[in-house]
Amino acid sequence: MSDAAHYEFVVIGAGPAGQKAAVQAAKLGKRVLLIDREGAVGGECVHRGTIPSKALRHSAQQLAALRGPECAWMQASLAENTTVQGLMQRLDAVLRAHEQYMGRQIERNGIAHVQGRARFVGPQELEIERPRANRMAVRADFVLIASGSRPRLPAGIPIDHEHVLDSDSILSLIYLPKSLLVLGAGIIACEFASIFQALGVRVTIIDKARAPMAFLDADLSAAYVRSFEEAGGKFLSGRSVAEVTVDPLGWVVTQLDDGSRVRTEKMLCAQGRIANLAGLNLQAVGIAPNARGHLDVDAHGRTSVPTIYAAGDVIGPPALATSAMEQGRRAAQHAFGASEALAPESLPSGVYTIPELATVGLSEAQVRERLGGALVGRASYAELARGQINGSSDGFIKLVAGPDGRKIAGCHIAGENASELVHVAQIAMVAGLQVDAFVDQIFNFPTFAEGFRVAALDLIAQRERATQVKRAA
Repeated sequence: MSDAAHYEFVVIGAGPAGQKAAVQAAKLGKRVLLIDREGAVGGECVHRGTIPSKALRHSAQQLAALRGPECAWMQASLAENTTVQGLMQRLDAVLRAHEQYMGRQIERNGIAHVQGRARFVGPQELEIERPRANRMAVRADFVLIASGSRPRLPAGIPIDHEHVLDSDSILSLIYLPKSLLVLGAGIIACEFASIFQALGVRVTIIDKARAPMAFLDADLSAAYVRSFEEAGGKFLSGRSVAEVTVDPLGWVVTQLDDGSRVRTEKMLCAQGRIANLAGLNLQAVGIAPNARGHLDVDAHGRTSVPTIYAAGDVIGPPALATSAMEQGRRAAQHAFGASEALAPESLPSGVYTIPELATVGLSEAQVRERLGGALVGRASYAELARGQINGSSDGFIKLVAGPDGRKIAGCHIAGENASELVHVAQIAMVAGLQVDAFVDQIFNFPTFAEGFRVAALDLIAQRERATQVKRAA
């Protein structure tokens, strides 16, 4: 490939991981090529995932607020012919604005952008099949695979995108169904379940796990289930699906392993996603997916081939835009010997269910296991004036420290603005601040952020009691 164009960093995939990696490498002064099968930057996250689903969630939240006790006099309801697309009426404008911003960022940093499908010829050689153009040969010092994922299609589930949908086709529903069964209890499943529940759809979640979103702190999972069921939803845990059929009238009939049946108008199959690795010709470089279909990488995102990195959904959980961005950025830093930033445990995660959930650091169970004990400080939104004003009294902030009650090891928040608030704890953890620092700070009144002081005071009180008990002994 002597006539191949040479780049120091080639990125396959223009989603959150790929985009951030490309920008990071460009800021390090490297010649960068970004390859994506779509014409615009953003990947599945922007066009079919995060942004469309959050646009729908925004409408659901507004409707839920209008149906709340403070607005009961309005008697808010949706018209019978309301469509999902109608609920996301601002989506096109949001997508266009975000695409333009990302496009300008790529251009501003001097990153070459090619639409096409890439395949490996060797560890540092790629061939790009472009629409309406000749194939392009490329040589690279380093390559990052950030090709994203697509919905997993489990065997035995008749996904037809009309009655039984996946997480892509659910956003193309022509009308809101009266009932929906959600198969799965991961992030995508739980987000859509709470969104449609808030829109007035009768939603049932079925999963073999005992609790949804098992990677979260147990109190967050419990808060989700409590809120979901109080709103009228059903969470059937510890169940497996034996058979799914569509009857002559178009109803989805789900037979469970315990002999019971659930009959709903629609079904959403959200049992995870699979990495987009087909067509990359990974065998040419000696890389193979693991048993779960993901690429194995080290702490820096490097595969078994030193010149090839991977980030985002292709390396598996947590498969969130936040983590993908950081993985891509850290991979670019490592490839070119730049200092890497935060440790993985200081990365925040936001789950956009209703209520919103957010976490950073270790769960309470992890702290107890790793540090030999834990002290926990809690603040209920019901204690905060802002919670009362906003009618959001069911949220909470939870601070977790080791057995000495000094250093914050984790923070877990459920309720309004959780994904915004968690960054306060993240910064405190990265800065190495102790719990007492929250007491010494001034928070605006009334705000949800005041909850950090309340939670810190609760934790400090427990620390002092524990100290007194130790002295007495």
